Order: sequence, then C-alpha cells, then structure tokens
Amino acid sequence: MTQKPRHNPARFSCISWNIHRCRGNDGRVDPARIAQVLADEVWSDGVDALILQEADEECPPHAGLLDIAAIEGITGLHYAHAPAERRWSASSHGFLGVIVFVHPSYSLDTMNLLDLPGRCHRGAVVADLVRDDQRLRLIGTHLSLWQGLRWAQMRTISQHMFRQGPTPSVLVGDLNEWRPWGGMALSPRLLGTAFKGPAKATFPVSRPVLPLDRVLATAPALVSATRVLDGPGIRMASDHRPLLAEIVLPR
Repeated sequence: MTQKPRHNPARFSCISWNIHRCRGNDGRVDPARIAQVLADEVWSDGVDALILQEADEECPPHAGLLDIAAIEGITGLHYAHAPAERRWSASSHGFLGVIVFVHPSYSLDTMNLLDLPGRCHRGAVVADLVRDDQRLRLIGTHLSLWQGLRWAQMRTISQHMFRQGPTPSVLVGDLNEWRPWGGMALSPRLLGTAFKGPAKATFPVSRPVLPLDRVLATAPALVSATRVLDGPGIRMASDHRPLLAEIVLPR
C-alpha cells in the first residue's frame, strides 16, 4: 500500500454513505459490490475520513457485513473500531451500523459510543481526532425517521459534546431530516450550538429530492463545499447516494 501524503492541516474532507446493509436495488445483499463501487465511483485520494451507516446487520448482535481489510486497502484509511470496546458486539464492525475510517495522519484521542433514544435502535460514534496541534471532534450517526426522536437524539449528542468541552465538531451521517433548514432537530436553541452546512439531495438514489445525508460543522469549523456522488454502481448498490464534504478548520 502506498502511503498517501499528509494533507493541509487547515482542511478536513470526508465521505458519508448509507450503504443500506449492502442490499442493492436488485434486492441482493452484496458486500463485495459495495467495496467495488467504493473503489470505482466513490473514493478519491486526499479524503481524510469515511463514515458509513447501515453497515452492520440490523438485528442484534449487529454482525458485520463488510470486508474491512479490503476497504482499508482501497482508501488507505485506518479502521477506527479495532478494539472490541469500540463496537456494539464482538461480531460487529461498528456501533449500530455506524463505522468510521480515518486517515493515518490523525491519532484517535478518544472514542465514545452513544446510545440514542428510540424504539428503533440508533447510535452515534464520537471520535476526538488530533493531528499536529489541531483537534477535531468527528460525530458519525444515523438518526430516526420520526421527528420527535430526532429532537431527542440530537439533544443527547449535543449534551455529550457540552460535557466533553469545546472542540470544533463535524456531524456526519444520515440525519433523516428532509427539510433543508433541519427543523427543530438542528435548532441552536434546542442544542445549545449551531450545526451548519449545505443541504443537497441524496435520496432516493435514482433521482434524489431529499437532503437526508448531511455534513455539518460547529464554529469555528466551516463546511466549505459538498458534492453528491453519482454513477451506475452507486445507483445499484444502495438507496442513498454518497456525500463528499470539504471542511475548513481553525489553525
């Protein structure tokens, strides 16, 4: 594997993708296809993190579906969940379907797993990353379909952030919030902080009309650009399109 060059420390880039538990639009569960589409149509050099949702089986023990080593080889990123305490169970690859891969130039200071309220079990992975003298809190999550639960889930995430202390934060994942302004779930009054970023349609995959997948940042971090990825493999592999984001960080 060729080591990728260190990135500009004032920028951070990431890809978010809900892979629908590897079930494509042809009805087949095909983890190898996810890896192939990642290599052919999703991945690009220079990206700092990959955050997947619905990447483990839906029912306990939420067993893993993917070839983790293959994804590390495709991306050059490090799998952040190798210790068992960073996963839902010993057979899981992530936490309630959320899996984080990070560029090796970042060290992982701490990782916290948050159980989020709701009958349909959802969670968040909170990774505090350090590179040189720069700190970043990366939060990967998949929120509820129901608006009331999204409020409670985002409140749980924001209260955890408050207890951990101020750090530039990036919230990444399938937020299931169709309104571009984010509704009450992203209200600064409710959360005590403002998550900001573009809203671009990512769902359904064939002709997106809803901005369900988002990358948002808290000041002084800033989401400078996002791009919805597309291709014939993407349209077959999942029901969501991947989202690529560029974030400017304080030096």
